[in-house]
Amino acid sequence: MNRLAIFDCDGTLVDSQANICRAMETCFANARLDPPERAAIRRIVGLSLVPAIAMLLPEGDAALHETMAEDYKRAFFTLRSTGALEQEPLFDGIAESIEALESAGWLLGVATGKSDRGLHHVLDQHGIRHRFITLQTADRHPSKPHPAMLQAAIAEAGAAPETTAMIGDTSFDMAMARAGGAHAIGVAWGYHDAEELAAAGAHVVLDRAHMLPAHLEALLETL
Repeated sequence: MNRLAIFDCDGTLVDSQANICRAMETCFANARLDPPERAAIRRIVGLSLVPAIAMLLPEGDAALHETMAEDYKRAFFTLRSTGALEQEPLFDGIAESIEALESAGWLLGVATGKSDRGLHHVLDQHGIRHRFITLQTADRHPSKPHPAMLQAAIAEAGAAPETTAMIGDTSFDMAMARAGGAHAIGVAWGYHDAEELAAAGAHVVLDRAHMLPAHLEALLETL
């Protein structure tokens, strides 16, 4: 059975918080609403857009949430098309860990609340799209923590839940991994703290990206 390592994108592969915050602030301004604190915006990173906005604006109705989600998409597209999008760097050690995992025989995937277009842009920017055999986004699946995108990635890769590790920085990633029967690997360099990841079901929380290959190789001994 194939071994599959699935990465979240924002907060796990890349540090994208500045652009997400700017686009979210724009969509709130367009709705004539005070923007949330950036700390609150970082907490919803990983969710699909409509649930994320609903969490930030629980008093709004569904129609407003949908409208603001479209405004967010337009704001993000404007940032990208005008060259105002800030660099979204890979976290330290991610590129090396991806290469090491691939060399060790792991298949790689991404499961993210981004759109297809947004994910492709990020992966192409860093020249790593070819590393991933399965890319699952909010365009085709319910928001995390629903396990649909995890299940689709497992099916595409010919893996099984017990041979799959979900690597992410939020409680949404950990809850999705648990719901889909995969190993829940939390990372402490993203947007939710280690205690939250553990409370959401993380089997382990790693402090640095370079720890991933050794941890996943050790995981093989239990498979």
